[in-house]
Amino acid sequence: MFEYLLRRLAGTIPVLLAVSLFVFAFVHLLPGDPARMVAGQDASFEQVENVRRELALDQPLWVQYGRYLNQMAHFQLGRSIKTHEPVAVMIGQRFMPTLWLTVVSMVWAVILGVGLGVLSGVRRGRWEDRAAAVGAILGISFPSFWLGLLLIDLFSVRLGWLPTGGYGDWTHFVMPAFTLGSAVAAVMARFTRSAYVEVAAEDYVRTARSKGVPERGVVWTHTLRNALIPVITLTGLQFGFLLGGAIVVETVFSWPGLGRLLIDSVSFRDYPVIQAEILLFALEFVLINLIVDLLYGLVNPEIRLK
Repeated sequence: MFEYLLRRLAGTIPVLLAVSLFVFAFVHLLPGDPARMVAGQDASFEQVENVRRELALDQPLWVQYGRYLNQMAHFQLGRSIKTHEPVAVMIGQRFMPTLWLTVVSMVWAVILGVGLGVLSGVRRGRWEDRAAAVGAILGISFPSFWLGLLLIDLFSVRLGWLPTGGYGDWTHFVMPAFTLGSAVAAVMARFTRSAYVEVAAEDYVRTARSKGVPERGVVWTHTLRNALIPVITLTGLQFGFLLGGAIVVETVFSWPGLGRLLIDSVSFRDYPVIQAEILLFALEFVLINLIVDLLYGLVNPEIRLK
């Protein structure tokens, strides 16, 4: 197991290098001059050039990329072009709000999605199955920005029950978490149903019923346990997508997370922040996939990591 972990962690190095090269090339292709933005629109040519030299933007791209890799090797993310704060500090301040929002969204989405998926699989073809299918289609179809604005209009403007945005107590989580997790719950429900129906058709499930195993045991022990293998994979991927892709929801609800920080950084062409955030998102996906692989062995002991 330890050797497997070392190999997987070592495999993240070329992945992160490839991502860093792609992101570095992409952000330097964005239109706009960060030196001009820092100096101001009314700054003279000499002032802009001074800012460019101060930020080392006058050097060739390969030199800038080398400096960037050197900083990464020493676990230094550099300083923001806009605020001159350490990028690590800025990301650290925004990381926990995004993480908590993602965790809350995933918890309710997975519980509801898996529950509805199992219910649809057990009661397939009946009204429960059809109702869950309609709900899943609606959850997938609603754009997150539209659903967020609709919730704000209903529960904040009209009823005054919940705050329109910001980060604070549990009331601030209700609408953003529902908006962020609705599509995940819908996808989980349909995916769990498909996996459950596929496993329910296996010979060992029919054999368990023929031997007189109670239906509850057939559902939870023989069917659901094996159907959860692909569901775990989907859960890990969805968690990674939410953690790195909550940009729209954070913007709608003024959530002080990584998504808002990324939007602001792109608008200002803040290269160090953009590169650090996307590299962080890539690392999150790698680690989440590793955790998913380890969970396979817990759910089904017959799976061995090699």
